Amino acid sequence: MRNVGTVVRGIRTPIIKTNDNLAEIVVDSLLRAKESEGFEFRDKDVVAITEAVVGISEGNYVTVDDIAKDLLSKFPSKEIGIVYPILSRNRFSMILKGIARAMDKVTILLSFPADEVGNGIMDEEKLDNSNYDLGSIITEKEYYENFGDWLHPFTGINMVDYYRELCKSENCEVEFVFSNRATDILGYTMNVLNCDIHTREKTKKMLKEKGANCYCLTDVMSKPINGSGCNPKYGLLGSNKSTEEKLKLFPAKGDVLVKSIQDKLKELTGKTIEVMVYGDGAFKDPVGKIWELADPVVSPFYTEGLEGTPNEIKLKYVSDNKFANLKGEELKEAIKTEIRNKEKDLKGQNVSLGTTPRRLTDLIGSLCDLTSGSGDKGTPVVFIQGYFDNLADE
Repeated sequence: MRNVGTVVRGIRTPIIKTNDNLAEIVVDSLLRAKESEGFEFRDKDVVAITEAVVGISEGNYVTVDDIAKDLLSKFPSKEIGIVYPILSRNRFSMILKGIARAMDKVTILLSFPADEVGNGIMDEEKLDNSNYDLGSIITEKEYYENFGDWLHPFTGINMVDYYRELCKSENCEVEFVFSNRATDILGYTMNVLNCDIHTREKTKKMLKEKGANCYCLTDVMSKPINGSGCNPKYGLLGSNKSTEEKLKLFPAKGDVLVKSIQDKLKELTGKTIEVMVYGDGAFKDPVGKIWELADPVVSPFYTEGLEGTPNEIKLKYVSDNKFANLKGEELKEAIKTEIRNKEKDLKGQNVSLGTTPRRLTDLIGSLCDLTSGSGDKGTPVVFIQGYFDNLADE
């Protein structure tokens, strides 16, 4: 039997630039890794490419001026309310810069005590001991009087201060309000840009039902402005800072890329290898309380073999219950037989109790994000073997 299960390798590549042939680079890098590491390709191996290099190779960029022009066409009054932006210099500061450049005044509605992905904005203990609760509306003045000394433990920055100075640098008047009800923005303006990620459709529906002139971040830069990049599906969602005047958008053409890589590898190896593009992993930091997923999805593009969810039995449950009287090799063989004979859909059955009920692309994407990291590892491609193996595979 095999003595090793899943193996994950970060694959080093050349530095990717705009208009590079990414499919060719990925395949060549995998072949070089095979020679240096001595592994062999197998059916159901997985190749994953980080969305960052996919977007870069596509040249999918927009400028702050592009964003300002698009917003001005949607909000000609030059005053808007911004609902639930995440508190991130990388993810939102350049978007806010474009908003401020286009507008004369913005009112920013922030959720509390943290944003959607867990970035804090105030001391939660102070909130618990204050006259406010999660149903309160906190004015900017009240925020600074009660919670304004708060600094993020990792960055040492108060993002209210940071966003205020950014708006001022664009000669835009800014006011903050803190509420966990999106519709409270309508007490300030009926022109709204809702910037939440995973609750965006619900928020937009609520605001429109109240009569707001409302757009999502998915509606901004969904079409090119003066030859710029764009993302027809996600707009500015999933973008991040490139320079002080430019953003890289979430990839728009990865469907062609993943199929091209799969076809090239099939031709060269004879194996059917699954391919995906991945962004943020879907996990939460236990100390900082930050939920990593600031992208709209973990994997925007993947080959069809990665569709679906795991269908696994829980070894501990079967061992402790069905085979409680067995040990050693007898127990192992009984469990192998149980795996071989498992039903095609174990949903709701006790034998699957405790297995992870998540999509394969979310699980594998999280594994890849943890492997490649977001810093200087230099491994924007991840190669996974044995992910679909189980104890019964010889």
